[in-house]
Amino acid sequence: MESARIRAAQLAPSNRAGAGLTGWGPHDMLRRMRILTGLQPSGKLHVGNYFGAMEPAVRLQDEGEGFYFIADYHAMTSMQEPAALRENVRELAVDFLACGLDPARSVFFRQSAVPEVNELAWILSTVCPVSLLEKCHSYKDKVAKGMAATHGLFAYPVLMAADILLYDSNKVPVGRDQKQHLEVTRDIAVKVNEAFGEGTVTLPEPIIREDTAVVVGLDGQKMSKSYHNTLPIFGAELPLKKLLMKIVTDSTPLESPKPIEGSTILALHKLFASPAEHAAMVADHARGGVGYGDFKKRLAEAYWDFFAPMRARRDEITADPGYVEQVLAAGAARAREEASKVLERVRRAVGLR
Repeated sequence: MESARIRAAQLAPSNRAGAGLTGWGPHDMLRRMRILTGLQPSGKLHVGNYFGAMEPAVRLQDEGEGFYFIADYHAMTSMQEPAALRENVRELAVDFLACGLDPARSVFFRQSAVPEVNELAWILSTVCPVSLLEKCHSYKDKVAKGMAATHGLFAYPVLMAADILLYDSNKVPVGRDQKQHLEVTRDIAVKVNEAFGEGTVTLPEPIIREDTAVVVGLDGQKMSKSYHNTLPIFGAELPLKKLLMKIVTDSTPLESPKPIEGSTILALHKLFASPAEHAAMVADHARGGVGYGDFKKRLAEAYWDFFAPMRARRDEITADPGYVEQVLAAGAARAREEASKVLERVRRAVGLR
């Protein structure tokens, strides 16, 4: 999808008229790689969120300039309870900070605190073919599972494209299930640049960790709030461990070897345990003589220990009621500063200025 010609245009200043406004200028050539991640405040964060987006985002803070946002506009496609949305936004902010997001090294903000994203979404929608959105599996899947077929749900990828393109994002960590939406973003970016000139928007690239890009849920499907099969990151120990004990297993006798391929227990255990601990569990599956109850207990212990430092950090954050709002307000100011530059460049390119 990406030609050498298009990529070269992203890495060099444009030669056409007005390059300083619609192409890459000297500042862009010197700035660090920009990384963007957004998470929906649609409920408690779960393990799939952590490994699919949060952990890669936190890890990449040292490798580029991170822009991380709470996607409250996107959350409105699945929830219309104002009080719950406000609470979820705050909880997500606390959780993301507890999981290692450092506001001194990144820009952390609410999506709705940057109104420029809606104008850019409209501009992008004028070049986005309906056929491109009709191909999106996520829309079809959610409608098939009972979600209302609203315009917001259908046009979700266009707003996601605006989220990414508004900050000249270079890299976007996504789970494998979001890869298609990022491909839509890239398609839209190419169409914008073809219509209005190379460099009008920046062509982003995905960062996908193939080993954990799709985290299995408690039922063996992809972990998703939509499927009600998630394992939360935070909460009381006993209820969380009880969730893991409910993982459905087969009727293989205790003394017999247990299936390794497709094992939900092993897939989750690999995320939390050390390589040596996981290798031991795999060997015990293959050898037999150990029951599923024991394997679930090992999984529960590895899971609880893995998130122990983050639980401690969360307690520190919640002890300071004003901290989260201060972080989000400062992040929004910085995000709008960058968004206004990109939007002004796009406005001039398309003829609105």
